[in-house]
Amino acid sequence: MLTRPQKDEYGGHFSHYVELVPEGDLLTLLEEQNREAAQLFSTFAEEQANDSYAPGKWTLKELLSHAIDTERIMTARLHRIARGDEAEQPGFNQDIYTAHAHANRLSLSFLIDELAAVRSSTLFLLRGIPEEEWKRTAQVSGYRISARALAYVVQGHLLHHLNVVRDRYRL
Repeated sequence: MLTRPQKDEYGGHFSHYVELVPEGDLLTLLEEQNREAAQLFSTFAEEQANDSYAPGKWTLKELLSHAIDTERIMTARLHRIARGDEAEQPGFNQDIYTAHAHANRLSLSFLIDELAAVRSSTLFLLRGIPEEEWKRTAQVSGYRISARALAYVVQGHLLHHLNVVRDRYRL
């Protein structure tokens, strides 16, 4: 079973996301979150998804695209670390990724389906990693982080953005 990482397995901006994850089996939490995210985003009409909650903030579609990009990047990092690749991995500029995704041209239902597909891929990856590989670490964005901590970052990052949607993007 994938267990919660120790505090020395992550740092910096990753801490917020790891610490958001509730107690429980992470794979079950990820599956439940996938359904919860689809349900939440499906409550918005297409025209609402093209709006942001404040000037200069991402639209709902851009936020969803950002969540998708981040999960892909975090799981690619996790995959490399679990497979023994100790090379330092760079950060990424979320604003550049979001600008170049052009999410507002896509339908909300497309983005919801894409998130579900990415999460399904994440779950397959995580289920296939042997227990002894979870504590492997590498340098990512200036911090030492373990494969299992990155699995928690995936859950916590989307949880953070689901909370933003609930708090700021009013139905």
